[in-house]
Amino acid sequence: MFSLSKLSSMLKPHWVSIGPGKLLLSQWLCPACQSRLQWPYRQASSLSEPAKPSSEPKPQSDEDFTPKPLSRPLGQSKPPRPGENSGVDHRNWRQRRDDFFNYDKHLERRKELTRKVAKPYFREWTNMRHHRGKTFLSPPKLFKSEAALYFPNMQGYTIGTPSMVADTTNVLNGRTSIVSVFSGTWAERQTQTFVGEEQNPELAKEVERLGTEGLQRVWINIEEDWMKAGLIRLFLGGLRKRLKPEEWGRSFVVRRGVEEDVKMSVGMANGKVGYVYLVDWGCRIRWAGSGGCGGRGRGRDCLRA
Repeated sequence: MFSLSKLSSMLKPHWVSIGPGKLLLSQWLCPACQSRLQWPYRQASSLSEPAKPSSEPKPQSDEDFTPKPLSRPLGQSKPPRPGENSGVDHRNWRQRRDDFFNYDKHLERRKELTRKVAKPYFREWTNMRHHRGKTFLSPPKLFKSEAALYFPNMQGYTIGTPSMVADTTNVLNGRTSIVSVFSGTWAERQTQTFVGEEQNPELAKEVERLGTEGLQRVWINIEEDWMKAGLIRLFLGGLRKRLKPEEWGRSFVVRRGVEEDVKMSVGMANGKVGYVYLVDWGCRIRWAGSGGCGGRGRGRDCLRA
């Protein structure tokens, strides 16, 4: 008969009295199977080496981020056209089949999906801890007309005609517009610090005085969440009470079609923050602001009349 206690003693490691330097460099032989047991320690020579300082520069953290004035125009290089960025796939069956078997299309789609998955869900909320989400400071001067880029077309519906599809280009073309873009009540309040009647009364007077000459205000509410978009439709009556009847056709609700590349082209790096744009009669962005202006319409980052 074999002894269980004897087998258990054979399976246990046997400690030997050797020096610490030799102990770290040695290997054990299992008494049962005579196989070598690797030590989970590093060699003694590597323990005495000091850690070498890294020569690579540390990446800039959110704590070190400071918004700077815009140094280049925002927008897209091509003039906008009604019907663009609708979010509707207009390809026929043959075109969809060809794109499905196109390897280059697959690579582009894979990069797009990877970029969306790699973006943390709460990153936009955490970025609002610093400078209240402001991503850039407004330029001190207007962008020149020959260097300015175009405001992209966005398709949705207006609070005046919620059953009809409307394009922002049809409203912006031929008039000078102060465009407020937001998603949510908090972002809308940020845009009000730039162009609100109470926060910037001088600008409100100019809009009222020059309304017949082509100056107008435009509101674009981008709501990609289907549940929140349904609530907006449910409370359209309250939205109409806040605006004049002639302004209902200039208040848009956009559900889809504003992709990441469109947002980045106009500087919308944080979707939880409000943005204000001054768009001329040719749909070119001449001035832009993000976040809040910081006080009664007289901050150095605010839109003045």
